[in-house]
Amino acid sequence: MTHSYYLKKAIEESLKSVENGSSPFGALVVNEKGEIIGTGHNQVVSLNDPSAHGEVMAIRDACQNIHSFDLSGCTLYSSCEPCPMCLNTAKWANIKEIVYAATREDAEKIGFRDKIFYEEDPLILTHLEESSAQDVMQKWYQKEDKKEY
Repeated sequence: MTHSYYLKKAIEESLKSVENGSSPFGALVVNEKGEIIGTGHNQVVSLNDPSAHGEVMAIRDACQNIHSFDLSGCTLYSSCEPCPMCLNTAKWANIKEIVYAATREDAEKIGFRDKIFYEEDPLILTHLEESSAQDVMQKWYQKEDKKEY
């Protein structure tokens, strides 16, 4: 199978999203053997969940299907260039490559505000020192059975 084949499948997922009342974004995860191990489409509206982007849903599905949070060696195919949240979710999952069709500029042309997430962050971050947070982190760090990621 080729990149084009899988990308068309991701676009089919985006159509499912539109048909289900959400936005036109779909994705799938393919392992090194060429098997589709996860699919997803945007469900932000249907789930009232701002993190339910197509790529995140495909990654969640793949992780559930293989019983692991590690998607090393896999490729993510997306109908549109991933936003920073989706891009970083892919990084956390150790995905090796992302192949996408439409661009962030294409998304902006139809009303999506992705551009602001690539620019200066408008969110205010406030750090308050609280030693008990570090205490919990140390407790986890000292566990012999912890799963690092």
